[in-house]
Amino acid sequence: MAPYIRIKNKLGIVAFLLCLGSVHGWAQENKPKQAPPNKQQQAAQSKQPQAQQKPAQQNSQPQAQQNDQKQMRGLDEQIQEIKSDVLSISAELRGLEEKLLYPSGTQVAVFVSLAKGEPMRLDAVRLQIDGQLVAHYIYSAKELEALRKGGVQRLYVGNVATGDHQLEVLVDAKLESGEDFSRTEHFGFRKEVKPKMVGLTLAGPASGAPIALGEW
Repeated sequence: MAPYIRIKNKLGIVAFLLCLGSVHGWAQENKPKQAPPNKQQQAAQSKQPQAQQKPAQQNSQPQAQQNDQKQMRGLDEQIQEIKSDVLSISAELRGLEEKLLYPSGTQVAVFVSLAKGEPMRLDAVRLQIDGQLVAHYIYSAKELEALRKGGVQRLYVGNVATGDHQLEVLVDAKLESGEDFSRTEHFGFRKEVKPKMVGLTLAGPASGAPIALGEW
């Protein structure tokens, strides 16, 4: 009897296990199956991480690069300040040099301007004081344009003794008609014990006074 009971018990255990397996299998078979993702869903899933990382890459700038840019801006500002200081110092040095080279007791300055509305093209001006050539200037197109707009050029600064002196002015130009124009004038001026400034106003032959001398 004993072997029969053991066999019967074993058969019962096997049947119980088979029942459990079949129930588990039914649960798997009854579980709804998910459809495989289509190509559009796969493409969206593949692009999603990149879209999340892209703003972070655009908005994130290395801190070291930002610091370098701030330092460069600071250096540019310092350079501009230094340039401004250098220009100011240069102007002061020129003023001091002028006072040393041309004391007020012997200084003479000659300025040149064009008559208002004068159309002639000024080419060159030559200046002599007491028969000695002291200035010969050839004008560029930009300088001529500045004179036509009312600009004044300081043609000469130098030293002369107090007393009477002779000034000779030679002008070379081209008229509006295309003809060459040349005129020489002589003037006398007296130098006092103070700076002397004279102005030359230039014009064409139609004005009646191509070269006019005036004191400033």
